[in-house]
Amino acid sequence: MSFDEMWGQIRSNAVARQQSSMQLNQLPGSGGGGGGGGDYTVTSPDLKAVGNEAQELFHGFEVDAFYAGAQTNTAANSLDADGFKTGSALWTAWDTWRSQAEALLSACAHIHNHLEDTVVTHTKHEELLVTNLSVEQIDKHFK
Repeated sequence: MSFDEMWGQIRSNAVARQQSSMQLNQLPGSGGGGGGGGDYTVTSPDLKAVGNEAQELFHGFEVDAFYAGAQTNTAANSLDADGFKTGSALWTAWDTWRSQAEALLSACAHIHNHLEDTVVTHTKHEELLVTNLSVEQIDKHFK
């Protein structure tokens, strides 16, 4: 097989894969959370449940994580006052904990906020794409 034949075969395979991966889910009654013949579907209740879990984790963890800070501060100050070097080490551990706790809280908030309207936004985008790409719309421009 020559290079040109090989290259042509690779290109045709790549185009076929790209075309098959860019199909829209257009089945009647598709409620937006996927549908169609794809193997990956997500429904609004699924996303809402994940978002709610992230929000619950945020609120529960926020209270508990920063309660520990007040207790750690008291212990670190007491150890320092008694001349123990572990007081400053305890404060360093708390600072690392606080930083990681804030990162987790930020991630939970981001997950909740992002998933809150994902299905609705996806449905609107898919409807827009279907409208813009439909043959009827394209044909209007050539008549």
